[in-house]
Amino acid sequence: MIVTFGTVVPAGLAFLAQTPSQPGGITLFLPLILIMVIFYFLMIMPAQRRQKKVNEMLKNLKNGDKVITNGGIYGTIVGLEGDAIQLRIAEQVKIKVSRSAIAGLQLESKES
Repeated sequence: MIVTFGTVVPAGLAFLAQTPSQPGGITLFLPLILIMVIFYFLMIMPAQRRQKKVNEMLKNLKNGDKVITNGGIYGTIVGLEGDAIQLRIAEQVKIKVSRSAIAGLQLESKES
C-alpha cells in the first residue's frame, strides 16, 4: 500500500496516484512557433517586399529621372556612373551621390 496525501492507495493502483505527466516537447514549443510564424508574416515579409521594390527602382534609374535623396535634395539625374549618380539640383550645379542615397522618384506635380 502507498500512502499519498493522507489517503491509502492499493499498490496495483499506485500509477493513478502519481502526479499528472508534463506536456510533450512539441506542445511546449507550439506557441513559440506560432508567434514566430505570425511575426514573419507581419514584419519580415513586408520588409523584404519593400526592399525588393527599392532595389528594383534603383536599378532602373535613368537620365532625366527626377529623384529625391535621403537628405531631402530634389534633383534630376544627368549622369550614371556605376554606384554613383550625378544630379543637377540647380542651373549649372551638379552633385555626385551614391545610388543608395536615392530615396525615391519625385511625384509628378500638376502645374497650373
